[in-house]
Amino acid sequence: MARTRLTRRAFLGGTAALTIGLAGCSGGSGDGGDGSGGSDGSDGDSGGDGGSPPTFDGYLDDTSNYDGVVDRTGNEEVTVTVGAEANGGNFGYGPAAVRVSTGTTVVWEWNGRGSLHNVAAEDGSFESEQVQEAGHTFSQTFEEAGTVRYYCTPHETLGMKGVVVVEE
Repeated sequence: MARTRLTRRAFLGGTAALTIGLAGCSGGSGDGGDGSGGSDGSDGDSGGDGGSPPTFDGYLDDTSNYDGVVDRTGNEEVTVTVGAEANGGNFGYGPAAVRVSTGTTVVWEWNGRGSLHNVAAEDGSFESEQVQEAGHTFSQTFEEAGTVRYYCTPHETLGMKGVVVVEE
């Protein structure tokens, strides 16, 4: 597993974002309102020792194949498998969490395993149809920095969830 080193630029950017978020906070979600958390995509929660994977406020706690964020920054297109082995069957996204650059298109590709699946953003910004057909794809281009959480509608309770961390 590749580890990403926190750079001075990322740290200062995160500190500035946190300061701005706190300055404009008048209640609500407590995370600055945009859901993006820290600029390193970790929701500001690195697990305490700097080497632990981000927790995304517990969003991926019940996702058995999550073991950290896979860095795909710099790629114009990134593929995520739908129906990856996880959560007691083929009820996962592979990888469960991916870091991309702004302007990247994420393509979810169904492998045909584990029944009907879809991809639905937690914030309602996108949702695919429910299909099982191998080779089916759904894509979304991410133009703004932030953290986007998504899930499979029929299998969310099994832990079929994912995260796209978008960095500038």
